[in-house]
Amino acid sequence: MAWQLHYTSTRRGPTGRAGFQFVAETPGLPEGARAGVTPYLSYRPPPGAPLSPEAHELDRFPVALLYDRVAGRPLLLRCRYLGRDYSGRYGNFFAHAVVAEEEELEGLRPAELWHAPLWNDGPLEGNGAALPLLEEFAPGAESDPEFLAEWLAGQGKDPYGLLAGLMDAVTEVLRDGHGRVVLVADDVEPIARWIAVVSYSLPVAAAAGMSFVTYSADPDAAAQRLVGTTPDVWASSQRQAGHAFHLDEGGPGGHAPSRHARTVAACWRAFDFAGLDALAELGELGEPGEAATLLSLCRGDRTVTAAEEAAVVRLVERYGERIPGWVWRELAGSGAPMGLDLALAVHARVDDGTSLAAALESAPDLTAVARIAEAGADPSGIRAAAARCVREGGAGDLPSALARVSGPSRGPLLEGVLSGLAEADPGVRRATLTGPACDALYAERGPLLAVPVVALPVLVTVASRHPGRRVAVTADLLALPTDSAADEPARALARIWTEPPSAAGCLALMDAHPGAFGPGAALAGLPSRTFGRIAAGGHAALCAPETQRLVARVRTVRPDPGGESARAAVAVGAYTDAVTAERPERAAEALAALTGSGAADELVEDVLSTAARRLAASREPPFRAALLAAVPGGVRSRLGALWAAGLPGRARSGRSPVRTAELAQRNGLIEVVLRLRLLGVSEPALETWARSAAGRRLSARMLDAHFSGDPRLRTALKELIAEARGRGE
Repeated sequence: MAWQLHYTSTRRGPTGRAGFQFVAETPGLPEGARAGVTPYLSYRPPPGAPLSPEAHELDRFPVALLYDRVAGRPLLLRCRYLGRDYSGRYGNFFAHAVVAEEEELEGLRPAELWHAPLWNDGPLEGNGAALPLLEEFAPGAESDPEFLAEWLAGQGKDPYGLLAGLMDAVTEVLRDGHGRVVLVADDVEPIARWIAVVSYSLPVAAAAGMSFVTYSADPDAAAQRLVGTTPDVWASSQRQAGHAFHLDEGGPGGHAPSRHARTVAACWRAFDFAGLDALAELGELGEPGEAATLLSLCRGDRTVTAAEEAAVVRLVERYGERIPGWVWRELAGSGAPMGLDLALAVHARVDDGTSLAAALESAPDLTAVARIAEAGADPSGIRAAAARCVREGGAGDLPSALARVSGPSRGPLLEGVLSGLAEADPGVRRATLTGPACDALYAERGPLLAVPVVALPVLVTVASRHPGRRVAVTADLLALPTDSAADEPARALARIWTEPPSAAGCLALMDAHPGAFGPGAALAGLPSRTFGRIAAGGHAALCAPETQRLVARVRTVRPDPGGESARAAVAVGAYTDAVTAERPERAAEALAALTGSGAADELVEDVLSTAARRLAASREPPFRAALLAAVPGGVRSRLGALWAAGLPGRARSGRSPVRTAELAQRNGLIEVVLRLRLLGVSEPALETWARSAAGRRLSARMLDAHFSGDPRLRTALKELIAEARGRGE
């Protein structure tokens, strides 16, 4: 489906106003089509054109045929200068726009519509005429390849050199997605034909993506990729275009043309339309240069370089079965010399009698071996070639090589890889065992674990790249043959568990490998580091069921009696006892056990800090005061300091105003101090804080009111305040 619009300057348009406007259109225009077309509706004559042309001179003004896209649909727009408008002023033009659905242009290149019969040269009679939907697009005269080839042959000075330069320029701007190529000529007709020649030289998709305009009075601002203009316009422009071609002068583009450009020019010179079709077909698969090189190889061209052939090999590898069958047949019969990779690809499709043994012997890297193995080579040859390539540092993209081979050839290839790695110098082995390579080898754990010298670095790398696999990797390390170097697995385990596992992960390891946690075993100290991780996680982590199970398991297994893990288990186990104790004396015993556990200082500090926060939040002042009275002096000092430090800033300093919740926290800790004094126990640092917080006049009055219902506490408060004022605190 395609819709039409007419645009010009008229005395009275469909809306009753005068001036430039849409004067006719197809009913049912897609939403946004009119607004999308509007920015393209302009025409300015060349500066050398007559200012007041007579009717017979209007045909000398260049017609602008534009192709672009609006709102995702193809836009075709033809602008023709009309001279005078309804008022007699010059500057009027007529624009005929067509907005089409994608499928309407299928099999058609937009440049073919240059002289198409669909175009109107001027507006229809009457305002607001309803234009019909266009059902088909018939190409214009003199737009077929045969006519264009005849015309091109008669274009004077080296039109094929000009074509080659033009093709390279157009290919560049289409690839980059920005910039433009300017075509300069006195007459717009050759510009339209050159655009058509370029269109026929491109794949259909590329031609559909090549916007163009046959004439622009402002080529520097044109948004199209291929822009036509006149010499007088170009002489006055800023010339910001990256490429400009003066069509009337002819000649080459001033640079050495690419293989693609040379091939296109040769096809037009020889009227080789089949070659152009083949080039377009291959161009849908790869880059223009790859397509041209492949066509050249099909035709026996012996000038193809190794780099060009390598690009063709990459094209073949990318598209495989999408390569047309005629390509393989022509390559096989071309007689052109081909490298190993391309020859193998050809033989795999048209020559099943090719011996692969020689190809294996000369394979330059593991990727080549994999490709040959995929073709069904002898297993012993695959194994030997793979080992040789890896040993000599030719593993290349090892994961891709392994991934591309399946079936019976995969085993020999993997065996060769592992054998080569085991025999290689340590430097070669390290360079080969990249992260992705280790992942690929780990997927083949059975053969891998049979070669410890390779398995050890692979397992360590996999564990560091994928922490979630560390438990499984640990099992693999512990399963290595006993003749491995005595300390290598232990060192590997230490590297794997630099970041300790979770409680659940540690339990899983202890369940699966109890022998590895025995006294002096490789993982005996691992639980202690897991407990350190748990302690840093706060209350939820310390009270989690899996944490409690781990504490019980360590106490049962006793991996290092009296060692780090045992001491850490005591400290973590004491936490739950402390925060869940119903009596302050029991909580005090648990905190004493915690601080006296002998566990690492950092772990003890984390657990004690969390316990202090939890007790402050969940226990009333009488409980907390009794707890402080029952714990050893050092624990009392630390616990008091943690409680004071846990108060919000203004509540801690005794300054006002203080929020209600913060006030309750401060009053609670003051009460702890008062009750501690009544018990005859002193904590100097905590009392110093309490005197400072209570000694301010407003704070003193508020605290007096707070404790007014308890004479003993009120009396103790007054004594505290008196001490503060007596000391000047």
